[in-house]
Amino acid sequence: MKSVLKKNKKYAVKKEFKRINKIIPLLINIMIPILAIILIGYINRNALDTYRSLKGILVKEMVIIFPIGYGIIYILMGVSAYRIYIRNKSGVDDKGAYFTYFIQLCINFIWPFLFFTFRLYGLSFIWLIILLVAVLITFYKFFRVDKLSSALLIPYIAWIVFISFLNYFIWFYNEM
Repeated sequence: MKSVLKKNKKYAVKKEFKRINKIIPLLINIMIPILAIILIGYINRNALDTYRSLKGILVKEMVIIFPIGYGIIYILMGVSAYRIYIRNKSGVDDKGAYFTYFIQLCINFIWPFLFFTFRLYGLSFIWLIILLVAVLITFYKFFRVDKLSSALLIPYIAWIVFISFLNYFIWFYNEM
């Protein structure tokens, strides 16, 4: 009886360890983009007044929509990246998908500085187009590895298209 209990306890500990080993990468993959947006928000905290003074479509409303939209999208991005990470760890060739994800994340990280810090609305619009291309490449690579991971990026793609239009009109009304 004691040996059965000992085996069950050992099995339970092993099972719990496996569960924790799956949760930690999930949390890391979600926290990377979220910590990036927190850092960007902190660095650009004084740019909010400048943003409110801009002319354009939905400028005032975006002050509320930005944090909610980015929060949801970055969680979806993290879950998507986690799924690719897990596939890669289990021996599936991710075809460079995880690396491509981090490249587009770096491109994404630069845009707020171009837009909010330096107020380069034209360049930031072009940068968003570059970001969109990078995300579409990431989407394609994710699709080849895990269809659900690519589906989780669809709101991100839609968001970038929306932000690109918004950025264009801010550029149009404030610099052209």
